[in-house]
Parts: sequence; structure tokens; C-alpha cells
Amino acid sequence: IGRFESMTAKGVDSSVRYFAHSEVRESQSDMIEDGIEALLSEGSLMAFAPTGIGKTAAALASAISVQRASSDNLKILFLTSRQSQHRIVVDTVQKINQKLGQTEPSIKLVDLIGREGMCNSVDRMSGKCDCEDELDGSIRDELRADMQAKILRNPTHVDDLIENSKRINLCAWATAREAVKSCNILVCDYNHVFIDSVREASLPSMGVDIENTILIVDEAHNLPDRVRNGMSRRITSNIFVKAKSDVEEHIGNAKKNAVNGVEIELDEMEWAERSLERLQKQMPTWFSARERELNRLEEEDMQVETRHLLDEMEAILSETLEEVPEGRLSNLKRLVAQLLKVRIESDEEVDDDERESDCERLAAFIITCGQYEDSPALVLVFDKILEQTQVRSFLLDPGVVSGPLFASCRGSILMSGTLFPAEMYRDLLRLPENEERKVLAKDYDSPFLSERRPVLVAQNTTSRYTERGEINTNNIRDHVIEVLRNTPGHVALFAQSYAMLDMVLDDYRWIPWGIQIEKESSRMSKRQVAKMVDNLYQKRRTNDRVMLCGVLSGKLAEGVDYPENILDAVVCIGLPVPPPSARQKALTEYFQDKFGSNAARRYSSHQPAVNSVLQAIGRPIRKAEDRALVVILEKRIRERPYRFCIPTNLQVMRSQDSERTGRLAKRFFQRFPDPAIE
Repeated sequence: IGRFESMTAKGVDSSVRYFAHSEVRESQSDMIEDGIEALLSEGSLMAFAPTGIGKTAAALASAISVQRASSDNLKILFLTSRQSQHRIVVDTVQKINQKLGQTEPSIKLVDLIGREGMCNSVDRMSGKCDCEDELDGSIRDELRADMQAKILRNPTHVDDLIENSKRINLCAWATAREAVKSCNILVCDYNHVFIDSVREASLPSMGVDIENTILIVDEAHNLPDRVRNGMSRRITSNIFVKAKSDVEEHIGNAKKNAVNGVEIELDEMEWAERSLERLQKQMPTWFSARERELNRLEEEDMQVETRHLLDEMEAILSETLEEVPEGRLSNLKRLVAQLLKVRIESDEEVDDDERESDCERLAAFIITCGQYEDSPALVLVFDKILEQTQVRSFLLDPGVVSGPLFASCRGSILMSGTLFPAEMYRDLLRLPENEERKVLAKDYDSPFLSERRPVLVAQNTTSRYTERGEINTNNIRDHVIEVLRNTPGHVALFAQSYAMLDMVLDDYRWIPWGIQIEKESSRMSKRQVAKMVDNLYQKRRTNDRVMLCGVLSGKLAEGVDYPENILDAVVCIGLPVPPPSARQKALTEYFQDKFGSNAARRYSSHQPAVNSVLQAIGRPIRKAEDRALVVILEKRIRERPYRFCIPTNLQVMRSQDSERTGRLAKRFFQRFPDPAIE
């Protein structure tokens, strides 16, 4: 690559210069060099690195080295979905700036989260917030410029920016977005890059060109599902009734707000209202026909043809003479254009991620279906929840979205403690690789994990459906009891499903006295989760003990950090293997066509199940000094085909029964009674 021809991975004297800490461990040095090598070729480093080795500092050191060696004005986008990681990045860059001193310009960073989290309130009808209502325009501009200068001079965590902005009635969101144009590093969510609608609405307005960015993706094992979820859409049989109601409200508000009798153009919106009325009358026939077919097949769900559904809606809209078709799906496209213009008042009590209106929901569904109507990468599934029939879209191949983006950017570092196997994530994300672009897949061992995080696998427990029963359940409970009896602090218990969790917990009478139970529910808000985790720290101060209960791949097992070694042990029950479904069948068949039969089952079922366990067992270890006991209550994890899904550097010990689990737990905590004791 000519732009970096004077630079080589080992010849960059600044590689450690941009490392935040005074000492560099071997694994960190290796990761820095590998990162530089990959970025020089505008390729990718896939870093399989456990928490605690300092991969954030290493990734930043690589990216900043290449950024500053480039003659182009590159931006680093650090993508993460966790608030705790936002703060780690900000703190790391502050330390780098302190090391630089006066020798060269400091690194300018902007920390950004969603608008709903940064503004007091946002009016969905106008799209405006009320943060600066009390400010005069000229004063606002002066205050914004001053605040931007401060955050560019000294990297500031988004929470601090919000607090400082509220104090002077300033909009933190608008201020941060304007500052991005002058920053070197932007810390934000995956959505800003990998969700089309968010990327198109945010990056250009902030002066960010994906072709001049280096991407660092934190917890990159989550990226395939995040991309898939970004394309996940759902409509129910009554969506047309609700959307029509939204349009009627929009029209009423528009007429009411018309000033001085000025005529307003509502012809197209009124056409949309009539179109939705026809859809609400006739589409239930299509839904009823699918429901009869589902009942005849005696299945829980079934795949429906995307083109068939779109053609059905287009035919309904084309029945009258008032519309003259101007190409394929022209009436549906016309309807979508109006649906996206609808503005109604929203319920302030609803969570931020559920404020999408029915018009927006219907429009997004039609757009997604139209985009992939002839592609096997997206499937539609028809099913029934209680008495409500619905159609959901599922993106099978996240690479159709992520591949072009990784090909457009100037290089990337993807890192996670469960980025395994590398070839699976390379395939799923379609990371570009050729003679010039390198994809380096590297494991970075943690020297402390084997002894400070022993992993026991119980040989007399399983979640396999055919082997469930009273004996198996009692065996599971016996292992949990021994862990609780021999662990000095809090324990996390993660089951493969809520049904399994309920079956094991039952009436709690088997749990040793004095243990408080905190149980996750499927609809918990972020605030409720945070409160549950905060309770762990409160109970530690009073020497009380908690068993935190959740599900694998759930909020407590993946989306939460547990710093200060607040968890002494983690127990995982079972493997969350996806149950048979139309979506799962389509996914396996798609992978067979794309990657071959050997990879299909692993990519679609076995590896995701094992990786959810790997994610859970990594929760208690956040830094080198931490220690925790891990017990996996599932014998299949050491059997075919799952044993091939376990990283070779994960050393596991067999536990034939609960007595052995108890002895090993007692011995471990005698050796490591406190994280500070070596």
C-alpha cells in the first residue's frame, strides 16, 4: 500500500509510544505489532484475547500509530455497545495524552451514545429536543464552541459531558456531534457503522467518511447478531389498522397547525390513508390463509416467500384506477415514502428502543423485504404468538451488510474473548482478504487464566432433552449447593433457558440458608439490570451473599461487566442449542450452500451455543488480579461435536460428582481467598 510504504510493523518506533501503560506485556506487544501489520495492508486483525490482557490499550496503540503515520486525515471509530467500555477507552486515551506530554499534539476524542440518552427529551413530531429552549442563539453557539474545545482538549466521558451540558442548558448530543468533525477518535455504538439507516443519518453529518476510518470493534463476537438484528423486522396482522390510525393523527395535526388558512399539501398523505384502509380490509385474508396452512402442517412456524408477500400488498394497492403503476412495486414505494413522513406524539413511558411508530415499523419491513426480495440471505417466517399472527424477517448472512463496509474502511481490529473460531467470524462477516489486504487471526494467551479461573465440567449433568429428569435435576442442584457452600462471596448461575432456570430453582428450599436470590426476567430494562448488579456491591459491604440467576446469552450473562471481582464463581447449566424452527432450518441450509455441510451445523448451532457459555464464564475476570471458579454443568461440552468448539487454550477439569466439585472449590478458595492475594 503506497500510502504506508515507509512504515513496517516492527519498524514503527511509535507503536509503544501510544501504549497507555508504562510496562508492556509480551501478549500486548504482540497484539500491537499484529495490529499495525494488518492495518498497514488495510486489512483486519482478529484478536482472540481474554479480558484482562489489556487488549483495548493494545488496539488503540496500533490504530493511533497507523493513523499518525498516514498522510490522510483518518479517524478511528471505536465501536462498543457497553457503557463501561466507553469509560475505559476515554481513560486509556487520557493516559496516552499524559505520556505524550508536549512532544506532539494530543489525541482528540469524542464519546457519543444515542440521542435519547443524551437529551432531556426529544419531540418525535418535530425531531427536536428541549435541551436549549432557554438559550439565546448567539449564546448557544458560544457555549457549544467552548464545550467542544474542552472535550477536544481533554477526552471526556459521555456521562460527564451530559452532566456539564445540563448545568448550562446545552444540548450534549448536538455539541458532541459537531465536535466529531475535529476529533481523532470517535467512541460510539456498532449501529453508527453497521445499520444502514443510522449510518446514513449520522456519519455524513458528523463529517465522517467510512473510507477514511480505522474500525476497532469491541466484543466483536456480537457483531454478526447485531447486524442481523438491525435487519430484523416484524409486522402483525393488525399493523395496517395501527398505521392508518397514525396517518389519521398526522393529518389531523397538520390541519390543526396550519397557520392563517395557508393551504397545505396533504394529497399524498390522504392517498396513503386510503391505501392503508384497503390493506387493513384485505390483508387479513392473506394472514388467515397462512394460518390455515400452518395448522395443516402442524408446525410452530413456517417460511413464506418474500416476493409473494410484496406482490400481494402491491396487488391490493393497484386495484383502483387512481393509481397508475410506474414500475415494479411502485405503489408500495409510494406508500413507504409517506409512512416515513408521519409524525405522531409518543408515549414517554415507553423504553427508547420501543418508540418506533407503527408507520415506521411497516415502512422498515417493506423496505427490508424489497431490498432482499430475490436474495436467499433474508427469509420471512410466519408464526403465531398467542392469538396474534405475525411475519418476521431474519437476515441469515450478516456479511452482505458488513462485508462491503470492511472493504471500504482503511483497516480494522476485531477483538473479543470469544472470537472463536476465527475462520467462522471471517466467513460470517466477509472480511476482505487478498494479496494486499491481510486478515490476521491471532490468539493472545493470558498467563493467569489457567490457575486463577479453573473450569470444572460435571460429568453427571446435562440439558439434553432425552436425559432430563429428577435425577439429573438433583445432580445439578447438588453441584450448585457445593459451590455455594465453599465459595466465600457472590455466585452467578446461568441456565440455557428461563424454563431450565425455573425447573432448577423451583421453590428455593434446596438452596443453603442465608443466600439471597436475584433472578433475571426476560423483559428487564437496563435500569433494572443495573440495580441488580449494584445490589451485589451493597451486599458485599454487609457481608451478605447473593446468587445472581440468569440465562446464557441473556442480559446478565453477556451485556454486563462485573468489576472489582464482585463474582467469586460462575455456574453454567446446559447448552443453549437453538431449537428446531423455520428460521434455523433456513440458516442451516443457507450455510450448507455457502460454506459446506461440515461448517453448516457448527456455524448455525454448535459454536454459537458453546460461545454463549464462553461469554458467561468470562464475566467475573476483568483484570489480571481477579480470580473466580467456573463450573459447567453439561457433560456434552466435552463430547462430540461440542468439544471441537472449545478453544485449545481453555483447560478444563472433569468433576465426576458434586463431592469432587465441593473439594475443588474449597481448595481453590483456600489458595485464592482474595483477589489481591497471589
